[in-house]
Amino acid sequence: MARDDAGPDFIEALARGLEVLRTFRPERRVSTLSEIAADTGLARPTVRRILMTLVALGYVRNHDRGYVLAPRVLELGMTYINALDLWDVARPHLEKLVVQTNESSSMAQLDEGDIVYVARVAVPKIVTLAVSIGTRFPAVATSMGKVLLAAQDFNSLDHLWEEPSRSGITPRWQPTPNELFRELREVRAKGWALADQDLAPGIRSIATGIRDAEGEVVAAVNVTVHAAETSVEKLTGEYLPLLLRAASDISHDWAMLGSLPEKKITPGGGG
Repeated sequence: MARDDAGPDFIEALARGLEVLRTFRPERRVSTLSEIAADTGLARPTVRRILMTLVALGYVRNHDRGYVLAPRVLELGMTYINALDLWDVARPHLEKLVVQTNESSSMAQLDEGDIVYVARVAVPKIVTLAVSIGTRFPAVATSMGKVLLAAQDFNSLDHLWEEPSRSGITPRWQPTPNELFRELREVRAKGWALADQDLAPGIRSIATGIRDAEGEVVAAVNVTVHAAETSVEKLTGEYLPLLLRAASDISHDWAMLGSLPEKKITPGGGG
């Protein structure tokens, strides 16, 4: 748990508490003390004290000989999202895009090697993987991830191979460094990305970036379809122009909001 690059102000107890929170995941709703200890590598007495603290604070609950996250943990993520203000700017444009395409649209930001969903307007569809606010996927296998990675300094992307995705998902497409950088250079050149069942069977999407007043990519938006229903040709021929227009409008409104002297904008985000 201790970090070699951490300075003297690093609080290891806090880091351990956050690590325990991160062990909870959708496929294992109830976690036992032993499972959390194994996931974190911490001693069982240490994990027990952390869990008792989280229970006392209302972030975790006792349940069926184990522990589950309590609704209060949403406050941690929603504070970030609400402070972002980007969702308020994007909402009407994404809702319009969904009406135009009858397909779901989402917004995500980069967190190390993953994308994290920060906004979503969905239509009922049967898809391979469920998505909600806070869902994370390996960035390399998603259209939004490719857009966000393409905006980075390529020399800073070594962590994609050094550390596994925290999503717990193994994508279908697992590129070599050369394959990924070739893809990212193409995405950077054209300004949008396609993921054709790279993450999981049946999931096809296109994405482009949201830019601030300085032209920096601060988020990505997408349109997601079921591969059996929508061809790549329809996705890129009909939906891509609508997506690009929506992203341009969001970027314009975001830049205008940031130009207001009384409004301090902090797009934030991991990575």
